[in-house]
Amino acid sequence: MIEAMRSELNVAAVPSLIDLMREPQRMRELSLKQWDQVLRLARSANLLGRLAQAAVDLDLLEHLPAQAARHLLATQRLTQHQQEAIEWECRHLEAALGSLQVRPVLLKGAAYAMSGHPAAKGRLFGDVDLLVPRASLNEAEAALMLHGWSIGKIDPYDQRYYRRWMHELPPMVSLKRGTVVDLHHNILPLTARHVPDAAALLAASVPLEGSCFHVLAPCDMVIHSATHLFHEGELKNGLRDLYDLDCLLMNFAASEPDFWRRLLERARELGLVWPVYLALRYTRAVLASAVPAEAMSNARAMAGLGAIREWCFDAMYLRAFSPDHPLVNRPAHALARAALYLRAHALRMPIWRLCLHLGRKAWLRLFMHSSRRV
Repeated sequence: MIEAMRSELNVAAVPSLIDLMREPQRMRELSLKQWDQVLRLARSANLLGRLAQAAVDLDLLEHLPAQAARHLLATQRLTQHQQEAIEWECRHLEAALGSLQVRPVLLKGAAYAMSGHPAAKGRLFGDVDLLVPRASLNEAEAALMLHGWSIGKIDPYDQRYYRRWMHELPPMVSLKRGTVVDLHHNILPLTARHVPDAAALLAASVPLEGSCFHVLAPCDMVIHSATHLFHEGELKNGLRDLYDLDCLLMNFAASEPDFWRRLLERARELGLVWPVYLALRYTRAVLASAVPAEAMSNARAMAGLGAIREWCFDAMYLRAFSPDHPLVNRPAHALARAALYLRAHALRMPIWRLCLHLGRKAWLRLFMHSSRRV
């Protein structure tokens, strides 16, 4: 079944965006009509920057239609600018947080960029995510506020929701630059079914040379990326995040001794084997990642999902990873995304609390004209 669904995923996007990402030399073969489709799909999936970077690295731009080459070159320059902007923003954050007794840990895109990881190449960035111990959260928040970041006006219920139940504060926006910082004390909400020990992640983090920041250890970086993706309810960037995982896995497997065994052992320690197994399953199924058969077998046995749950996951994820665009959307894709949205909420908190929370949010939207989405 997984091969049939993977075939559907590829056939839906003709020419296949996934195949072009894997074999960028094939860009030379595309007609203008095909380029029109590819650019729309790549932009929708937030992968246009990576496609553009591959074209620049392989000196393909001069061999492509001028209309397509202009789009790719503009996007490649945008990703370069964003990389510089992330580095600049981290300098401001370092000035704000450098005096803390603890060392903040950069997460996801900012961590890739500041550590020079290949996963940052051609990647478009959003917020800067930071992890600090929960005991230091107030101190870190105060330091950011003193240096121009603010949470702004927020409903008292949302404040309580974030501070009591979530794994992060409400987003903090720089009053000068408009940039956003998400300050975390864990990688999953405190009400989630499987909350890892944040102290273990912080203790294993690695200093970033020439900076006050740390980044997660290699195995933890993969586990966090997998956990974020497979707890996420809106997969607009799902395919991009899957490429992040592919890049992390292949890079660490090549540079870290006994990586696959240590990854699974660490996932078991943190109680997060199942998202790591799904990461291995879908990077291999969708992107043809070179995940060893032994690692797949061990991960599957440790996750213990069972054939029926795996079938359900395949039915949802292999459709949800398709770019969310009218060119490829089908009713089954919308159904899969809706199912994953509901599943993410069920993972986030117990059903009784979820019903109360969603009921209150629905009441506010319908009768109090509130459009906040939490």
